[in-house]
Amino acid sequence: MHAAHEAVAQARRWAWQRLSALVLALCVVVHLVLMIVAVRGGLSAAEILSRTQGSVAFAAFYGLFVLACVVHVPIGLATIAREWGRLSDRAALWLSRGFALVLLVLGLRAVLAVVSPGA
Repeated sequence: MHAAHEAVAQARRWAWQRLSALVLALCVVVHLVLMIVAVRGGLSAAEILSRTQGSVAFAAFYGLFVLACVVHVPIGLATIAREWGRLSDRAALWLSRGFALVLLVLGLRAVLAVVSPGA
């Protein structure tokens, strides 16, 4: 029974990592296009930030970007910790959860800094 449960859990992790990779790829493309358009349009960093402040759309987009990272990275980190670091499943899980929390906090702080007026 335990092996079947582990196989299902592994399949779920695989699916979540592939789905988050798809979201990340789309976010990276959109981000790069936005940056190229802004820079080619002659906007400075200060001008770009002035346009993002108070924008719900920018907050939602970059919030999604952060959440995709929070899903994607810890799954890979746990795998690396188990395979290369020889950590137990439990230790790798806690390491990856801790890292996910750090990514979430730092990522959302960055989003807040970009979209908050006067930040």
